[in-house]
Amino acid sequence: MRLRLTDLSLSAATAGFVAALVGFTSSVAIVFQAATALGATPAQIGSWMWALGLGMGLCTLVPSLWLRQPVMVAWSTPGAAVLATAGIAGGFDMAQATGAFIVCAVLIALFGVTGWFERALDRIPMPIASALLAGVLTRFGLDAFVALKSAFTLVLLMLAAYLIGRRLWARYAVPGVLLVGVCYASAMGRLHLGGVQWGLTLPVFTMPEFTWRATVSLAMPLFVVTMASQNLPGVAAIRAAGYPMPISKIITLTGVATLVLAPFGAFALNLSAITAAICMGREAHPDPGKRYVAAASCGLIYCVVGLFGAAVTGVLTAFPRELVVAIAGLALLGSIGGGLALALKDDAHREAALITFLVTLSGVSLAGIGSAFWGVVAGALALFVQQWRPRAAA
Repeated sequence: MRLRLTDLSLSAATAGFVAALVGFTSSVAIVFQAATALGATPAQIGSWMWALGLGMGLCTLVPSLWLRQPVMVAWSTPGAAVLATAGIAGGFDMAQATGAFIVCAVLIALFGVTGWFERALDRIPMPIASALLAGVLTRFGLDAFVALKSAFTLVLLMLAAYLIGRRLWARYAVPGVLLVGVCYASAMGRLHLGGVQWGLTLPVFTMPEFTWRATVSLAMPLFVVTMASQNLPGVAAIRAAGYPMPISKIITLTGVATLVLAPFGAFALNLSAITAAICMGREAHPDPGKRYVAAASCGLIYCVVGLFGAAVTGVLTAFPRELVVAIAGLALLGSIGGGLALALKDDAHREAALITFLVTLSGVSLAGIGSAFWGVVAGALALFVQQWRPRAAA
């Protein structure tokens, strides 16, 4: 298990940085809200960042180098939203929440060890999975152009840099876009780095308390949304990119890592879809066999974030919001187009795939479960209605 120096590239390293930037800035506020809702102290919030950063970093870095494939692990953003809501409504404290994290981790590991989750996903046709991925990613593509309303010049310059870069130097188009965006934001005084204070973060152990109320109100919803809204599109991203990864083993790894780090604040780790698409696309490297470097770079950044906690988070959140959504949307254009092409290629699955795409893109949430799950349900029902035929009598 080692990194080949010949596989290193600026485009892959930049893709890893962009993935880490997007992953943290898009949802770190929700994680802070979840910790605050559960009554976490500032030291415990820092410990959450320590546990989540190291958990994501090691679960991304080690498998990527071992398999030489871009394995991408993230925290459960919808899970954090569940904790933020349930923590306020239910009055749970950190000890009870930690017990719920451990129960959720055991369930995730169980579904990985038994292979139940992977076997269920094997029944989903590739056009449906591709439509699911495209629906998840398209919202980021739309946000990139919606950002023109509030930062017209910045986003327009980044778009121009992307188009010119794709024409003249396709492999380094995304690094060029990031450089142009950072330079312009810095020149306009929109990078706020002055308040960042560096220092190592120390983990804080919380003794878990197991209660039925926390299990039902925190652990079960956290497990369901993590598997349905995070791991499901994560697997779709892997399969759309064509990587033969051992899905069940990686799911087991995320469950075990969550179990070990739960007393320090790791509420749920899972496969990523958005950041995975950034590191698995052609923008990371033309050769699919060398894109693992992008994931390894992202994992290394996650580890640094874990060690320095809120300080590095402050650096990442110092970038203007419009810059982050623009770089994410432009970096995902290839993955969005590829997902739609695979989804709509087959006439027999086209309408079902289109329904999956639209429901997923809608952002609808029912029973606390996000649109990714309901998109697959809607597509599967459409496919069943269109293609089911009663068996002929023997």
